[in-house]
Amino acid sequence: MVRLYPVILSGGSGSRLWPLSRQSNPKQLLPLVGSQTLLEATLRRVAAGDAFQRPTLVVNAEHRFAVAEQARLAGAEPRAILLEAVGRNTAPAITCAALDLLAEDPEAILLVLPSDHLIQDAEAFGRAVATAGAAAAGSARIMTLGIAPDRPETGYGWIEKGGGLDGLADAFEVARFKEKPDVETAAAMLADGRHLWNAGIFVLPAARVVGELERLEPELVAHCRAALERAATDIDFTRLDPEAFAQARSVSFDYALVERAEAVGTVAVEMGWSDLGSFDALYAVTETDEAGNAAVGRTALVDARNCHVRSAGRLVTVLGLENVLVVETDDAVLVADRTRAQDVKQLVEKLKAEAFPEATQGSKWHRPWGWFQTIDLGERFQVKRISVNPGASLSLQMHHHRAEHWIVVSGTAQVGRENETFLLAENESTYIPLGQRHRLINPGRVQLEMIEVQSGAYLGEDDIVRFDDNYGRQ
Repeated sequence: MVRLYPVILSGGSGSRLWPLSRQSNPKQLLPLVGSQTLLEATLRRVAAGDAFQRPTLVVNAEHRFAVAEQARLAGAEPRAILLEAVGRNTAPAITCAALDLLAEDPEAILLVLPSDHLIQDAEAFGRAVATAGAAAAGSARIMTLGIAPDRPETGYGWIEKGGGLDGLADAFEVARFKEKPDVETAAAMLADGRHLWNAGIFVLPAARVVGELERLEPELVAHCRAALERAATDIDFTRLDPEAFAQARSVSFDYALVERAEAVGTVAVEMGWSDLGSFDALYAVTETDEAGNAAVGRTALVDARNCHVRSAGRLVTVLGLENVLVVETDDAVLVADRTRAQDVKQLVEKLKAEAFPEATQGSKWHRPWGWFQTIDLGERFQVKRISVNPGASLSLQMHHHRAEHWIVVSGTAQVGRENETFLLAENESTYIPLGQRHRLINPGRVQLEMIEVQSGAYLGEDDIVRFDDNYGRQ
């Protein structure tokens, strides 16, 4: 059995799924299908059995605490979490991971996975990865997973199969790659039976990644080496040197290496795969009623057909409409013609140009100890929901301009306030006066859920003076 090193890429923003997915809380951190987030499901998929080493994650630095929490929930212990200060596409990310792994194991075989894809048949995935791993280890071949197509999709890259690889079921040489085709070309490729969708999942030796890219993209490799050599340790994270990493060419791994290399193969697989790259893709994997409506959350539809309606909290109603997309979150609502689902990204660009903060930032903020969410905000007051992980602690701090009222909803809170320490149980509360040192700890084994009411002349997050912090923040 070939032992594979999973490399999970988690740097995207998923703007075609706005307002569900934002730059601050992208689709891989959301439970879009089922109760698990896409990242948690990805981590669990490569934790089963003896085929996988501990994963390496390459992550947008802004999402580091949320990613670490997803790993905890998945029961995964990453070997490394590499932080990108700026996104440079997939080639620099994979190169940094390959260099990092080569220092540990010169024979390492990588399994490169996006963090935001849906795979419904884990057993089929496991078989395909094992086949690809055997081909990669046996002949240093670059292997991809190719999805058996069921429609003339124009949003994916395609792979044309060549001859079969001896002794490996469903494994083929790659004759050529085809970038996103027009409708006529996609229909012809679907009909001929020789083509697959390119899932963006790769199995290949780390040494070949570095060796090929040193030939094809030497400056990119040099900048990635420098980013690792100058990297800094931050709690459990490795911060790639921002200046060096930013100089690496922003280019996809497919274009930089896979489409230019010799000896590339693919494994054909049906595994219930979707990249969930748009609301069309999400609609396709959501249960529909007899009228073709996909409704999620608190919704009510009357005389509606082929609508896609999602509510994150408030009741959303639709009357007498067809082919409409409605998405509600606590701070934004999207209403669109379903045929324009691929164009949501254009709307996000307009929101950015007009400086709407909702274009990139939701109401939920992740921290190393958990997260908080603004529920209400007005003149001189703010209401937050606070969730603290088991055993986690906020910093010892004080505020110059606001007082705080804490109400425990579930779990147990240990409160430090000036020179006293006490416990609060469910339905109990306390008050933190302006200017007093205080600390909040979750001493229990379950999540601590609280409501915080802030009042004062200034409520910004920068009104925090930290005296002691477990996470090295000033």
